[in-house]
Amino acid sequence: MAEPASQAKSSDLGTRVLSAIVLAPLALAIAWIGGWPFAALIGAASIAMAVELSWLLPGGQRRESICLAICAVAAVALTAADLAGVALIVGAAGLCLSLAIRLWRGEPLWAAFLAYPYLVIPVISIVWLRSDPNLGRGVIFWLLGTVWAIDTFAYFTGRTIGGPKIWPRLSPKKTWAGLIGGMVGAAMVGAASAYLLDLGTGTAIVLALLGLPFAAIEQAGDFGESALKRRAGVKDSGKLIPGHGGILDRVDGLVAVATGAALLSLLHGGTSAGAGVLIWF
Repeated sequence: MAEPASQAKSSDLGTRVLSAIVLAPLALAIAWIGGWPFAALIGAASIAMAVELSWLLPGGQRRESICLAICAVAAVALTAADLAGVALIVGAAGLCLSLAIRLWRGEPLWAAFLAYPYLVIPVISIVWLRSDPNLGRGVIFWLLGTVWAIDTFAYFTGRTIGGPKIWPRLSPKKTWAGLIGGMVGAAMVGAASAYLLDLGTGTAIVLALLGLPFAAIEQAGDFGESALKRRAGVKDSGKLIPGHGGILDRVDGLVAVATGAALLSLLHGGTSAGAGVLIWF
C-alpha cells in the first residue's frame, strides 16, 4: 500500500530536521574556529559540489567533475593563504582549459562558462569573508544566519499563507508570500547581528534593509539550481544529505548570497572584507 501523501511529507520533514540537527552544529563549530579547518570544510564541500554540478551539465561529466574539483580546492587553499587574486586566476585558467577541451570535443561551451564561475567564485567569496581577522566570524555567522532565516521563514510562510507562485514552471512551491517571509527573516537577522556585534542602531537599520535584496538573491540562487535540475531531468542534485538531496540543494541560496556579500564588500570598501559588509557608520 502506498504511503499517504501527508505521512510522506511528515516523514520527509522529520528526516530534514534530523539531518540539520546533526550537520548544522558541526558546520557552525568549524565556522566559529575559522582558519584552515574552515577552509578544509569548504574545500570538501566544493568537491561534492563539483561532482553534482558536472552531472547536471552536458559534456564529459567525469572529466569535468575532476577538473572542477581540483580548481575549486586550489582556489580555496589560495584564498585561505591570503591569495584571493591568484585564486581567481586559477579559476579563470580552469575555465579556459575546460573551454579548450570542450571546443576540441565539440561539447557545449556554455556549460563551462556556467560551471566554473558558479562554483569557484562562491567558495573564494566565503573563505575570503571568513578570513577577516576581526570581523570574519561575525560576517560568516551573519551570512549563514541570513540564508537559514530566509529558507525557514519562506518555507513556513509559504506553507501557511500560500498564494500566487513566483515561477511555477521552475519551482512550483515558491510563493510570493514565502519570498516576503524570507525578507522579514533576513531583516531580523541583520538587525540582530548588528546589536550582537555592537555596531549601532544605524548599522542595524542598514543590515535589516540589506536583508530585502539578499532574500531575492537567495531565491534567485534557488531558481538557478532548479533550472539546472529541470534541464537534467532530476529532482535532486544528489543523495548526499538524507531528506535534503545533494549538497547543491542545500547551498544553492548560499552560493548566491556569499557572492553578493563579497561583491558588496568590494563595492562598499572598508578596511577589510568583513567591514565592507558590516560596518556602515
